[in-house]
Amino acid sequence: MLLSIALLAHAAGGCATTLWIIAIVLGIAGIITLIRGSVIAGIVLIVLAFLVGPGGYSIFSCGGGVK
Repeated sequence: MLLSIALLAHAAGGCATTLWIIAIVLGIAGIITLIRGSVIAGIVLIVLAFLVGPGGYSIFSCGGGVK
């Protein structure tokens, strides 16, 4: 689902904004998961947030990200 949202945003031109929103949601979910006691799942969500976010390193290319 996240991949389809990112692809639609890229086609519409709002790639960076959408990726930031997805990354923030994943990061917050990861922190909440850590607080609730599931360490591995929380770390995985936080790492996914870093991989999805458009700044620094991203698995999605927005056509002009930081290199």
